[in-house]
Amino acid sequence: MADSDEQGRNAADIFTEMMRIQGDAARQMLSAFAPGVADALPNDAVLDQWGKSARQLQHMWLNFHEPRDAPEMVAPLFADPSQWMVLLQGIYQQMPLLNPQRQQRLWEEGVALWEDILGQFSAQAQDDAELVTEPTLPRKDRRFADAAWRQQPVFALIHQTYLLLAERIRESIDEVEGIAPQEREQLRFATSNVLDAMSPANFPLMNPVVLERTLETQGENLVKGMERAAADLERGQLTHTDVGAFRLGENIACTPGKVILETELYQLIQYSPATDQVLATPLVIFPPWINRFYILDLNPKKSFVKWAVDQGLTVFMVSWRSADESLAHVTWDDYIRAQMSVIDTVCERLKVPAVHTVGYCVAGTTLAATLAVLARRGEADKVASATFLTAQVDFERAGELRVFIDDKQLDFIRQASKGGYLDGRYMAATFNMLRGADLIWNYVVNHYLLGEDYSAFDLLYWNGDVTNLPALWHESYLRDLYRDNLLVVPDALSADGTPIDLTRVATPAYIQAGREDHISPPDSVFRMTTQLGGPIRFVLAGSGHIAGVVNPPAAQKYQYWIGPEKAASLADFVAGATEHPGSWWTDWIGWIDSLDGTRVKANGKRAPGGKGDRVIEDAPGRYVATR
Repeated sequence: MADSDEQGRNAADIFTEMMRIQGDAARQMLSAFAPGVADALPNDAVLDQWGKSARQLQHMWLNFHEPRDAPEMVAPLFADPSQWMVLLQGIYQQMPLLNPQRQQRLWEEGVALWEDILGQFSAQAQDDAELVTEPTLPRKDRRFADAAWRQQPVFALIHQTYLLLAERIRESIDEVEGIAPQEREQLRFATSNVLDAMSPANFPLMNPVVLERTLETQGENLVKGMERAAADLERGQLTHTDVGAFRLGENIACTPGKVILETELYQLIQYSPATDQVLATPLVIFPPWINRFYILDLNPKKSFVKWAVDQGLTVFMVSWRSADESLAHVTWDDYIRAQMSVIDTVCERLKVPAVHTVGYCVAGTTLAATLAVLARRGEADKVASATFLTAQVDFERAGELRVFIDDKQLDFIRQASKGGYLDGRYMAATFNMLRGADLIWNYVVNHYLLGEDYSAFDLLYWNGDVTNLPALWHESYLRDLYRDNLLVVPDALSADGTPIDLTRVATPAYIQAGREDHISPPDSVFRMTTQLGGPIRFVLAGSGHIAGVVNPPAAQKYQYWIGPEKAASLADFVAGATEHPGSWWTDWIGWIDSLDGTRVKANGKRAPGGKGDRVIEDAPGRYVATR
């Protein structure tokens, strides 16, 4: 019995040590993704220089929220598996949330895991009659899907130990006592990012797939990776796709049209008609200014703009200008005034009494406020309908972005907003961190460590085409809406001198939410149905914040749900909803047509740039290309 206890303690000691070096290595990995190599491995001078440069990227990506009491980095990034095992000391011991009883249980689980895995490999080696090609492992993760992670005991032990630790640490966060819900979410977010970085898949000499590639190429994959990482550091942003494959106006954002108006804040694009007759009421789209408008005009097969034009709509699109010092004065009032001005411009240009509107994400939030202002002023009839795509007005359950909303984060944003604007790369980093395993480390492994070529993916090109944000607007948006949730309090906010009360909005509304949206969670979006005062059609679409919106009918992907009009909650809506295959776009155009199906000839100023019609330039315009 004594021998058994001693063996258990030895195994527990080894297991504990394994945890420490992975935690230490995670901190270095956050500072230096993949030091390049001159031959097969880099020398100390190269690594030292790389570490200094990489800390710049760490500052860009991680100073929104650093984990508390994080260990300093001491382990070499290019530690081999044996060093990794010997030096690891148990990051969980540094977390106050893990009490001695939990630590003991974790040790015991680790010992049992090791005995099970080593036992399977031992049996495999001794029993040729029943040769087992791979062990049966308790935990699966797509980061370790390659068979190389299961073919040798050391790599099986490494990744299974990591998965066990990560699972238990995540579970323990829910048991922490004495912290507010906001603090718990911040702890969960910070811990998740550290655990993602801790993955042994991110370390060249602990990833068997990277080791095989390095031997095959004699280290060329890591040399190529360092060159790419250096380029990314230079521009302060991770590359996700082959950016050279796309050209604005040629193979992306290429629906024909003209820029008909330009202000300091936006350009207004009118697209050329594709049908002889068009709906009398035109459509005005307000995209979010956090990204570029062409998410709705990626290419002819995916373009909502082209599809809407093909359905017989006269479509206008606002192209917001990326902020610089000249826009430091811009506030939320300016965006609301811009929306009202665009509505007036289109009505005057086409001699129509009203327009249909679409507001996507933050522009949808602002559109709700614009409608409230128009209603208060007695001008609500200028808008025939409002479509809200993944837009929130009640931010009580606003999802994962709330982890960035407290006094500390707001103070950081003020400091980072030099020149009166926030660099768009900070927002890109924020959204990447919400899905770090997929949007950061997956690309680090594939393109820095394995040296794989980038694919040409239009959605990822758009995702990396960042826009700067006016600092005054951004701070007030986070403070007044995300933190204080004032938009749903009647008259708590005002715009252009007019108090905002959403309950005054009687405009017919089409509200779309994405079932898997983590930026604008569907439960949060659904709450808009209880705030507006007019007729509402709520649609729950399959997928998330982007793919749930950009889902052309021809793709025959996903689904959407239509439910009871008076559902009290999202759960009630889902319980009574009917699922429909494919895209919600077809339901939406039917709804638009049902409001007023009157059609007119597509002549005169319905076709921009014709005789006597002064325009500025071809779509997509120059603002979309401004960095």
